[in-house]
Amino acid sequence: MTNIQRDWTQFALLLIDVQQDFWTEARAQSFPDFPVNVARLLELCRSEGIEIVHLRALFQPDQSDWMVRYKLFGRIPCIQGTPGSETLPCALEAPGEVVLSKQTFDGFYNPQLLQHLQQQGKRFVLVAGLITSTCVLFTATSAAQSGFLTAVVGDCCADEATAHEHTLSRYHYIFSRTAVDRITESYAEWRSALAKLDEKA
Repeated sequence: MTNIQRDWTQFALLLIDVQQDFWTEARAQSFPDFPVNVARLLELCRSEGIEIVHLRALFQPDQSDWMVRYKLFGRIPCIQGTPGSETLPCALEAPGEVVLSKQTFDGFYNPQLLQHLQQQGKRFVLVAGLITSTCVLFTATSAAQSGFLTAVVGDCCADEATAHEHTLSRYHYIFSRTAVDRITESYAEWRSALAKLDEKA
């Protein structure tokens, strides 16, 4: 059997906010396979050579970098040094993988993300993590608006169940929907899409 060689150098995975404060008991009950799927996704990306960028919410205790609405609430998730800011074991970075912190719903508000992706020649991003209808959606939308073809790995996201499904099915004009087991089989389709963009350049 011929070994298929896939060149993923223009692809990256953005793994968002897989942290204790966002992994509530309700989400764990609604999405029991999420941790296993995230671990499988990371294993796949590492074995295939897809770069992984970890994005994590992290806020200072003194409220200096809180979004203003949360200052009114007087509370925010993922305060530095608290157990809630810790990464779930399934989503820990490997040596050499990029880890960026964020203080907004949209990971691209950290300018280092776009700079890094552009410097590395990325053109297609996979997006996964927590929470589907918030940070995953906002970051995927920014990716699309920043010139990247974008796919959300649906079985590696979680939310309130209805919001999760609504987000993945409603915004097909922003991103495509995929799953861990469909990533390698989608390679040819995605490379073809990139080639079509080259033809139009």
